[in-house]
Amino acid sequence: MEKLYPLKFRPGFRDKIWGGKMINTVLGMDYGNLSNCGEAWVLSGVKDNETVVADGFLAGNELNELVQVYMDDLVGSKVYEKYKNEFPILVKFIDANDWLSIQVHPDDALAQKRGLGNGKTEMWYIISANNNAELISGFSKKVNQKIYIDHLTNKSLKNILNFEKVQANDIYYMPAGRVHALGPGILLAEIQQTSDTTYRIYDWDRVNNKGESRELHTEQALEAIDYNVYDEYKSNYPRIKNQSVEAVNETYFTTNVLHLDKAISKNYEELDSFIIYTCVQGKMTIKYPEGTTELQMGECMLIPNEINKIEIHPSTESKLLETYIL
Repeated sequence: MEKLYPLKFRPGFRDKIWGGKMINTVLGMDYGNLSNCGEAWVLSGVKDNETVVADGFLAGNELNELVQVYMDDLVGSKVYEKYKNEFPILVKFIDANDWLSIQVHPDDALAQKRGLGNGKTEMWYIISANNNAELISGFSKKVNQKIYIDHLTNKSLKNILNFEKVQANDIYYMPAGRVHALGPGILLAEIQQTSDTTYRIYDWDRVNNKGESRELHTEQALEAIDYNVYDEYKSNYPRIKNQSVEAVNETYFTTNVLHLDKAISKNYEELDSFIIYTCVQGKMTIKYPEGTTELQMGECMLIPNEINKIEIHPSTESKLLETYIL
């Protein structure tokens, strides 16, 4: 069997009522005739939405097919034992040109109870944001289900939600159960559990060009929502160059930020996991024992578990998200 190599995948694009043009104009992806491209799925094992390898001898193979064939050589023994033939991480780029719906995702227990597979915990890395761009993360005050329903019914939900002004390089961790929404003028990278289950709570009373509203999931959301209030919603991390800086360390994934202005070496021998590099700024050459490959802003690369030693050579000041499962 030929040796594995760092893998890039062909993106899948999603037209969204709230989408814009930045996936093309900023990230350089060609999404064809879509009018409002809201999402580019650059690494996905979601059933019926699997990304396929873009180049090399594995070109054309779906991600989960590779997991089935290469098992722990690709994902690591602990990861394979837990997740079997489904790749456990989904990576997207999202362009919010308008407010996304206010929504919530179920956790694993609720999703499995409802026959939906995994829950959906995610994180957002803000690539760019307009002045005064905002997002919603959680509640601004402690509420219960009755208070929440009253505000939803009265269309005053905004009064109990936590709005955050955002700027480039901010990170928000969104555990399952946290009510959230993205506001206009934000381009981000999203790293999440492999799941496409979303409960839409409120969609700003908008309609499509046929005058139709999108479906709401009011009842399904009630049991999913975490009604608590938290002191801090943003994930703070030190801004240090040329080393892995931990931003999120949770059950479902660990994500570090690498802000690079010189070459660095990485040794992953102790990790027993795949690595995902998501490039959010600049471009670089990735060197591994058998060769070299290129990575640039708007691309994602899967480093198989069996590749332990990597050199990253940025050709300009660059930023990477480094994701794996402990």
